[in-house]
Amino acid sequence: MKRLVKLTINGEPRELHVEPHRSLLDALRVEAALTGTKKGCDVGDCGACTVVVDGRPVNACLVLAVEAEAAEVQTIEGLQPGPDHVHPLQEQFMQCGAAQCGFCTPGVLMMAKALLDENPNPTEAEIRFALAGNICRCTGYTKIVEAVQRCARQEVAA
Repeated sequence: MKRLVKLTINGEPRELHVEPHRSLLDALRVEAALTGTKKGCDVGDCGACTVVVDGRPVNACLVLAVEAEAAEVQTIEGLQPGPDHVHPLQEQFMQCGAAQCGFCTPGVLMMAKALLDENPNPTEAEIRFALAGNICRCTGYTKIVEAVQRCARQEVAA
């Protein structure tokens, strides 16, 4: 029997009808038709499904959709401030070549955003620690860390 879950996704009030066992990841991808959040391992190990719930990064595969009742959820689709503008993190990822295949990129970007929201001037060690739960098989992380560092320097200077 489906349950009604009322939440805000990317600033928009939404109502999703979900099975009680449905993960937030699957509800976002299927019921909300937001497929930017990727389904990787589905057990919380890879970080591909990272979204921000009430200001905190979470693995959406480990959260039941019903647990997100009344929550504010931000997905990769909500990161871009407008159709003609990208988020500073997205810009730095492009400038640094921090994305290769792109599968992990939405989760990495959401984790990096949560880090910079909490700590606008992180050290390299803090960036690496924050991103430790996001597995990337292509980049080797150096360019990802560089992109986050460059974004942090821009926001501190602004």
